[in-house]
Amino acid sequence: MHPDDKRKFGRTDLHVTPFGFGTAPVGNIFHEIDETTSDAMFQNAWDAGVRYFDTAPMYGHGLSELRTGQSLRWKQRDDFVLSSKVGRLLKPARRDSIDFAPWTNAAPFTMQFDYSYDGTMRSIEDSLQRMALERLDICFIHDIDVFTRGADQPEVFRQAMDGCYKALDSLRSQGVVKAIGVGVNEWEVCHAALQQRDFDCFLLAGRYTLLEQDALNDFLPLCEARGAAVVVGGGFNSGILATGAKPGAKYNYAPAPQAILDKVARIEALCRAHEVPLPAAALQFVVAHPAVPCFMAGTRTVAQLQQNLAWFSHPIPAAFWADLKAQGLLREDAPVPV
Repeated sequence: MHPDDKRKFGRTDLHVTPFGFGTAPVGNIFHEIDETTSDAMFQNAWDAGVRYFDTAPMYGHGLSELRTGQSLRWKQRDDFVLSSKVGRLLKPARRDSIDFAPWTNAAPFTMQFDYSYDGTMRSIEDSLQRMALERLDICFIHDIDVFTRGADQPEVFRQAMDGCYKALDSLRSQGVVKAIGVGVNEWEVCHAALQQRDFDCFLLAGRYTLLEQDALNDFLPLCEARGAAVVVGGGFNSGILATGAKPGAKYNYAPAPQAILDKVARIEALCRAHEVPLPAAALQFVVAHPAVPCFMAGTRTVAQLQQNLAWFSHPIPAAFWADLKAQGLLREDAPVPV
């Protein structure tokens, strides 16, 4: 599998590369990345054939969008696909008045949630200004899940389906954006959104991986039936499918529980038997599903990016996938790479 193969993006006329460049790290999440390193990752991804880039106002309080625009501005605009998100508005403020956590040395803007029609229109206009690019191809409604909004989620979801959706649907009908969707951490929220509204796509973090395939029950079949594309982020479940089952390995942004450590250790044993790197299996598994055209990967260094690209094209024998299913480590109905 090669990162520069083009795939149709659901029912739309967009085509994306199966390896996408995620820009949360260049928003300085947890640790600072300098401008030179940020741009070098964009250019290395481009040179490797990557042509789909995803950003959001949330990432670094606008810093990710600023850096995305800076690195892509002089490329031919029709040569790449770009997505960003709505649901938060940024306002300038003094740096010493802003709580940036979990971002480090981010851009000097405060963030506030806004899922209204007018807020959505404003958000897209602001994003285009920050990036100094003429258009977005894909726009996701961001973080209307329980993971982010807790007890407020039902009301937030309703606001987004009424406000954000109407604005995005209008922009889609005018041809301003080509695809609209939802970007969250829970497939159940994506499923509810697709049942209620006419979405083209979803960005789902961490919920369809080598470790978790519950999305096969209802959500992914509905996506296939409706021609909705699913971009999968968090394909390493926030760490453990990259590091393996070592002490302190992260799963869902916290130390992995014993049951998860045990399951990953069993997968690793099969990886060793077939000479397959665990992260290669994790990356390639995700994009084998017909509804998943793309895996979105965020990296902190050029070396990390190049390693991900190498894993993405590492040969994996069919017997490896067969053994995973035979040992009950992968669902029987889970599509696997051919």
